[in-house]
Amino acid sequence: MEISLALAIAIFLGSAVAVIFCGNLLAKYGDALATLTGWGRLFVGSILVALATSLPELSTNISAVRLDPPNPELALGNVMGANMINMLTLAAVALLFGGKRFLQQVAPQQAYLILLAALMTGLAVLFAAVKMEVSFWQIGASSVILLVVYLVGMRIVYVKRPSESADQEAADPGMTLSRAWGMFGLVSIGVVIAGFFLAFSVDRIAEITGVASSTLGILAVSLVTTMPEAAATIAAARIGAADLGVGNLYGSCVFNVTILAFADPFYRQGILSNQSEPAHLIAGAVAIFLILFGLVMILGSKRINRMVATIGLVLMALVYLAGAVVIGGLGAPKSDGADAGASIQSLDETSMSI
Repeated sequence: MEISLALAIAIFLGSAVAVIFCGNLLAKYGDALATLTGWGRLFVGSILVALATSLPELSTNISAVRLDPPNPELALGNVMGANMINMLTLAAVALLFGGKRFLQQVAPQQAYLILLAALMTGLAVLFAAVKMEVSFWQIGASSVILLVVYLVGMRIVYVKRPSESADQEAADPGMTLSRAWGMFGLVSIGVVIAGFFLAFSVDRIAEITGVASSTLGILAVSLVTTMPEAAATIAAARIGAADLGVGNLYGSCVFNVTILAFADPFYRQGILSNQSEPAHLIAGAVAIFLILFGLVMILGSKRINRMVATIGLVLMALVYLAGAVVIGGLGAPKSDGADAGASIQSLDETSMSI
C-alpha cells in the first residue's frame, strides 16, 4: 500500500492520540483492579499494565522476524531501545510530577522488580554478545533461560509486593471487578490496534525519508511502541498512583526482554538473540545503567535533597540522549538503502498476518 508522507504523518498523529487515550484508561482500570483484587499497584502495574502496554512491541517483533527476508536486527533493536526509552520516561514523568516528591511515593519493594529488569536486560546483552548456539527444537537455550528467569523473578515480585494497606488506601473504585476486567481487556485491544498503526506509519515514514532500518528499531520503532507505557505512566502519576506507573515501566522492561523468547520460534534462520550488532549491545548497556540508576534514585529519595534528585533525573535523560547519539552513528545499514527500504516496507504486510 503506497501512501504519501503527509498521510503517513497523519496516521502517526492519529494513532498516537489513540494510544494516549488508551493509556489513560489502562491506568484507570488498572488502578481499579489493584484495589478490587487486592494485588496492589506494584504487582498490577508490573504484570497487567506492563503486559498490555507491551503488546505493540510483541506484535512488531514477531512481524519483524517473519519478514522475507527476516529482520532480526529490528526486533532486537526494538527491545533494547524500548528499555532505554522507558527509563527516559521515568525521568521525565518524575521531573514533571514533583521530582523528589514523586520518587518518595514509590514503595521500596520496587527494588525487586527493578533488579529483575536489570538482570533480564543484562542476560539479553550477554546472550547477544556470547552468541550461544545451543537450541531445542530450533528455539535457543537463551530464550528458555529468559522465560524461566522471568517466571521465577515475577513470583518473587508478587511475594514481596507491598501489603494493600501500605500500598494504597482502600478507596472504592466505583465499579465492579467484572467491569474492571472487561474494560481493561477492551482497552488493551485498543492499544494493540493503535500500536499497529503506529508501527505502520513509522515504517512508511522511514521508507519515504530513507531512514536506515538498523537504526529504526532502537530509536524510532521503540519510540512509538513505548507510547502506551508513557501514556499509562503519566495517567497513573496524575491520579497519585506512582507505584502503578513505575511498576508499569520496569515491568515493561522485564516483559520486553521475554519478547525475544516469544519471537524466537518465529525466526527460522537461527537463534534470534545471536543476530546482534554493536548498536544493540550499546543500547542494552545504556538501558542497564539507567535501570540501576533509577533504583539508586528511588531508594535514596528520602536521603537526598530536592536539587540532587532533580540533577539525577536530568542526568538520566542526558545519558539516554548521549546513548542515542552514539547508536545513531553506528546505525548505518549493512545493505543499500533500497534493500533496507524494501525490508521495512514489508513489515506491516507481515504484521497483518500475525
